[in-house]
Amino acid sequence: MIGKLKGTVDESDEESATIDVHGVGYVAFCGARTLAHLPGRGEAVELFVETYVREDMIRLYGFSTKAEREWFRLLQSVQGVGAKVALAVVGTLTPGDLANAVALQDRATVARAPGVGPKVAARIVAELKDKVPAFSGAGGDETLGLKREIGEGVAPAPVADAVSALVNLGYSREQAAGAVATALKEAGEGAASTALIRLGLKALSR
Repeated sequence: MIGKLKGTVDESDEESATIDVHGVGYVAFCGARTLAHLPGRGEAVELFVETYVREDMIRLYGFSTKAEREWFRLLQSVQGVGAKVALAVVGTLTPGDLANAVALQDRATVARAPGVGPKVAARIVAELKDKVPAFSGAGGDETLGLKREIGEGVAPAPVADAVSALVNLGYSREQAAGAVATALKEAGEGAASTALIRLGLKALSR
């Protein structure tokens, strides 16, 4: 099994890149973000790889980071999500974005990925909500835990009210939840919603 490719970029197109490793060209199918960040032809590159072996083919999937590869694997544990959909998701959202979307049960963010409809997005956020901490790739478990409470509708009233207020001001649910989580760390448990809103706006303005 191939787990990593380290060589130079030979060529790339809209869905794959050919990596030259000591004269052998390996074709790796990659998401949009990975392809967008590839160096120029002939330049050094390293891709983390997931190898698929079937009776009629061997296919390599390439990722810029190990976290992206782990999310690619995890997404395929969801009913109805195969390699194509999983690659589209990790090609659209960073590991941190994915962790936040699942924690907040934010189906709309996941549905931004090409080929991911509302029903599939709903299954992804529902089935992966208990697996997010190990795959977050960003932020601490404490912040992520609060976002899960917000997403599940069980956050304390002042927290929920502060998030709602920031969303009404035009911020996304993810931005609002992150700002309120930061504000809660500063203000402490039991802080009033007005204080969380004020500190949340301060965090968003940085």
